[in-house]
Amino acid sequence: METHRPDSGVALITGASSGIGAVYADRLAKRGHDLILVARDVAKLEALAERINRSTGRRVDFIGADLTTLDGMRHISDVLESDARITLLLNNAGVGATQPLVDSEVNRLCKMIQLNVTALTRLTHAVAPALVVRGQGTIINIASIVALAPELLNGVYAASKSYVLTFSQALHHELASKGVRIQVVLPGATSTEFWNVAGLPVQKLPQEIVMTVDDMVDAALVGLDRGELVTIPALPDAEDWERFDAARKAMGPKLSRSVAAERYRLQTD
Repeated sequence: METHRPDSGVALITGASSGIGAVYADRLAKRGHDLILVARDVAKLEALAERINRSTGRRVDFIGADLTTLDGMRHISDVLESDARITLLLNNAGVGATQPLVDSEVNRLCKMIQLNVTALTRLTHAVAPALVVRGQGTIINIASIVALAPELLNGVYAASKSYVLTFSQALHHELASKGVRIQVVLPGATSTEFWNVAGLPVQKLPQEIVMTVDDMVDAALVGLDRGELVTIPALPDAEDWERFDAARKAMGPKLSRSVAAERYRLQTD
């Protein structure tokens, strides 16, 4: 199968201080990208930047920003709009939840939407026009398998990741012909700090469903090289996704008609 690699240049990575974002930073630097790392924890960013610079020789800049705030989103959006070196945006920053809606604190849920949905949308909107003008570039969005299985965890978290999936599919429809690559990655349970923040330590999960972060990122990059729009690192048979997506597309012409479906029509004597 023919493979495709992202263009060289600068990769901006959100949520880069640890976990998935930090491993992506290492891998993308080894692939020849300079980096701009974004997260709230500046000390962790600085340590990671020094380590990657020493091991790869790539230039690694970092920015402390809270993407749940308007100021933080504006700051990184300005960087994406103004820095012509950026050829890859990795929207990795996100937070999750495991409790049911009625047991959750609503302000935390709204903050989760701000990060998982609003920030991702604003940053994508900031970088996409420049990539279109240049006719090349890559946007990688990190979703989750809960986009396909909303019953597994908190419903708001699942809905936010469903947004990431459908948003990415729409972006591909809009931008692929303009030379911009889109990939959305749907990890399953991954061994990161995510679970502690979400309220369910990863040690309490069945270990047969937990993938290491290194394996997850490496698999996702194989999917990127193969030109996949949707990459599900744990899914053994790609045809399962292809059949699912084909069924969705087959329904398309039937979803909007001038009359209600027969089963919804009132029966008259």
